[in-house]
Amino acid sequence: MSIVRRAAVFGALSSLLALVAVAAIAAMPGARAWAANAPGGVSTYTPEPEATTPPAAAPTNLTSKAIIVRGRAIAPLDAPAAVKKVIAAANKIRAKPYIWGGGHGRWWDAGYDCSGAVSYALHGGALLSSPLPSGPMESWGLAGRGRWITVYANAGHAYAVIAGLRWDTAGNTSGTGPRWHESTLAAAGGRFVARHPEGY
Repeated sequence: MSIVRRAAVFGALSSLLALVAVAAIAAMPGARAWAANAPGGVSTYTPEPEATTPPAAAPTNLTSKAIIVRGRAIAPLDAPAAVKKVIAAANKIRAKPYIWGGGHGRWWDAGYDCSGAVSYALHGGALLSSPLPSGPMESWGLAGRGRWITVYANAGHAYAVIAGLRWDTAGNTSGTGPRWHESTLAAAGGRFVARHPEGY
């Protein structure tokens, strides 16, 4: 192949590659806005910073809130997998009646008491290996409120706030047993100790 012919082929390939590169850049998100704002063909484009999310264990007050639809809690999309599993487990027993001691002899029971219902939900997210009465829940996990899950306990009652909803057997307007509540305020009297699972 002659030098002239090689130069022609090389030029054609270079042009083709340049067209492919321009097409790829034009297809990128925001390319039109960038081109429209560039003065006189000189690029002053500054790439937008990548969105970052805090790690699951980082304390923050920006946690999304679950919602209640027909008595069931719907987990926020950005909730960690364990939190979604806790909510799903609680939903399984949300219509069960209150039975004193329920949920302590076996996980699946005819009804649940306050700490049995909290234990069942936490077990669903692999955050508790065996049921706990309300008194021992005062020393379970870590001290203070969690980002996604907080268990409130005293010697006579326990409830949890999970993704901004209260999971409780107290404060129901009709019937008894474990239910979801919009209000996170305690429905039972007394002072409660706040505890949370590590990372949540």
